[in-house]
Amino acid sequence: MVSTAVLALVGLLVGVQLLETVLDRLNLRYGASAVRDAAEWVQDALGVDDPEAMLAYQRSKTILARLQSWISVVLILAIVVSGLYGDIARALTETGLPSAAQGVVLFAGAVLAGRVLSAPFDAYETFVVEERFDFNNQTPALWLRDLVVGTIVALVLGGLIAGGILLAVAALPTLWPVVGWVLVVGFSLLMMVLYPRVIAPLFNDFEPIEDGDLREAVEDVFERAGFDCEQIYEMDASRRSSHSNAYFVGFGRAKRVVLFDTLVEQMDREAIQAVLAHELAHWKKAHIWKQVAASAVQMAVVFAFLWWVTTSQWVYAAFGLPEVTYAALGIGLLYAAPVLSLTAPLTNRLSLAHEREADDFAAETMGEVESMARALRTLAGENLSNPFPHPAYAAFHLTHPPIPERIRRLREQYGESEGPGGDGADGVADDEHGSGPDVPPAT
Repeated sequence: MVSTAVLALVGLLVGVQLLETVLDRLNLRYGASAVRDAAEWVQDALGVDDPEAMLAYQRSKTILARLQSWISVVLILAIVVSGLYGDIARALTETGLPSAAQGVVLFAGAVLAGRVLSAPFDAYETFVVEERFDFNNQTPALWLRDLVVGTIVALVLGGLIAGGILLAVAALPTLWPVVGWVLVVGFSLLMMVLYPRVIAPLFNDFEPIEDGDLREAVEDVFERAGFDCEQIYEMDASRRSSHSNAYFVGFGRAKRVVLFDTLVEQMDREAIQAVLAHELAHWKKAHIWKQVAASAVQMAVVFAFLWWVTTSQWVYAAFGLPEVTYAALGIGLLYAAPVLSLTAPLTNRLSLAHEREADDFAAETMGEVESMARALRTLAGENLSNPFPHPAYAAFHLTHPPIPERIRRLREQYGESEGPGGDGADGVADDEHGSGPDVPPAT
């Protein structure tokens, strides 16, 4: 007879997938209607010649991701509910390995299985979907290299943190959740230093921006923002894709701003400066530390839950597990993951607030809003991003406000004055001033 605990897990995993499927469908239908209604604005402001291509790209990506997610959930449930997971854990207990080593082997197997499952979907996305919409620049050899290197990195880093937690379980059976929480938070901080210096260079080349017009633009915006010109890098993103972006990472002497070479090619000087100012705001306004603190609180709740699960006999009986903590931890994480997904609207609110604050900082640093508006329109158009997500979908999935909302908000707060090379007339609709097309309200 299937236990209540097993039914609860099935209900959680399948229920979240059903919710996500409904959100995907709402988002695709809402976005299609909004883009078609604002087709002229999409063409003029975003530079998208064929709005239907934008819709087709979003539809292809969404369907592929949801199909992969459903298959993953079905396979996980098949392994757990059938008792195979318990059998694997029981076999590991008979190897004679220390308990921590057994858990690391189980973790490594899960990572490898996940990578094998995702590989066909990643390949299809890269060489069919991305190729169809002229984004892919990756060769099969480079894709395979990334897969192998990424898997090794995941195994090494994940194995270290899993091993540390499981050693704490063995050495401190009553305090391991606290030690595990400290390890995870500390590891997150360490990764902010290691990622830009050790991991990211395994996949891309990063060239310091040291001279020329771009360097002058960088120095200018740093001076305006009140920063010393530190580590600004241009990344060879075009080696793999024509998608464009920028990001801020690290802290202390390890902090750096990274600009994709595709972004540098697609944007004018002032738009690049606005993007830089936006990224600098994440350091200036302590967004990095606030995100770390929020994540630490979330992890504390997760570890408290895992402590309850691993010390409860029901989990071992319900899933046919041997009496080893690592086996119960795996089940506990399966319960925790969908719950974290359901709390996404709460956690996303912090990121949304930070992005709005960074937009404000960019506008104040540039002394006008059109440079940032132009940068946002370029990012949306060049990446074929959906400018009109459904509000419910946005609540669960977006860590950045929709681009029309961001531009509208900047203009409402700072006015619509044009910056150098500005083209304010083709921007997002402002209901008060009546400029631009009749764009549906953004979230």
